[in-house]
Amino acid sequence: MTGLDTNVLVRYLTQDDPAQARRASDVIRERTESGARCFIGPVVLCELTWVLRESYDTPKAEILKTLDLILATRQFEVGDKDLVRDALEAYRTGRADFADYVIGEGGRYAGCAETVTFDRRLRGARGFRLLSGAE
Repeated sequence: MTGLDTNVLVRYLTQDDPAQARRASDVIRERTESGARCFIGPVVLCELTWVLRESYDTPKAEILKTLDLILATRQFEVGDKDLVRDALEAYRTGRADFADYVIGEGGRYAGCAETVTFDRRLRGARGFRLLSGAE
């Protein structure tokens, strides 16, 4: 198995830099043709959502579709897949960033009763408690 960094995954998905996109596609194709898979960790998915939103102005609906496809694609092995799926479902209807829900689900999976935050966008989100003094 070969791990993918965010920048490789971004080039593969966006195809915005022809030389890097070709190399990223080649690596993924070479691995999968040999029966191997490419590993994508939760942090990579968090960074991916940020890059797609901030650098490419990708709407949330398109980001959700991209994450759904990554989870469903056999050539990718997503780390902590159940955690990522739960975070994705929370992100789908929530107001905060995907990374926030990964943090919350990570705490929940680790046995935390709650994750405390100052982020008002997480008010009422499962597993979070908003601390007073939130901006």
